[in-house]
Amino acid sequence: MPEIVIATNNAGKIGEFQRLLAGSGWRMRSPAELGLDFNPVEDGVGYAENALIKARSAHELSSMAVLADDSGIEVDALGGEPGVHSARYAGEGASDSDNRAKLLSAIGAAAPRTARFRCLLALIEPSGREHIFEGVVEGSIARAERGSNGFGYDPIFEPEGMDRTMAELDASLKDELSHRGRAARAALWVLRELAAHPI
Repeated sequence: MPEIVIATNNAGKIGEFQRLLAGSGWRMRSPAELGLDFNPVEDGVGYAENALIKARSAHELSSMAVLADDSGIEVDALGGEPGVHSARYAGEGASDSDNRAKLLSAIGAAAPRTARFRCLLALIEPSGREHIFEGVVEGSIARAERGSNGFGYDPIFEPEGMDRTMAELDASLKDELSHRGRAARAALWVLRELAAHPI
């Protein structure tokens, strides 16, 4: 079975990709499993650029197929913030909880509370050929944290048409609805094709 690097040090994302890409024909490996010194500087101006920075870094270190994502939450009342700065919204080294608290404080009692999760996936084939896939899920910001499943902003994001946060959903429903799930499904046909016909 061919191997692919999931270019992140975030254990939550690695677990999510392992579920989302089960049946892809690839064995997923983390940078840590491979002993890679993986700490790219995410200084791109957009999600796609940051995803490519991570993917290219892991590809350069491993010469393997690589999948990397850059994701964020965009809150309309905050002019689309935190966006590409979602992971560091409360400052460098801030926890997920710190980021959520800052967002809830920033939005306050604002209405509307509409928001979206956006994910851009960069896939680099062993040959170096690059692909980009996007997934978006619309929703709104809850008034308080709810749920214990998931990570990041999941406890404060309610997908459109639901009265539960992403963190209150079971893994299979979250994977079906999530931005990362949508982007991963778009990438799946390329991964299956590559696994069936390696170059």
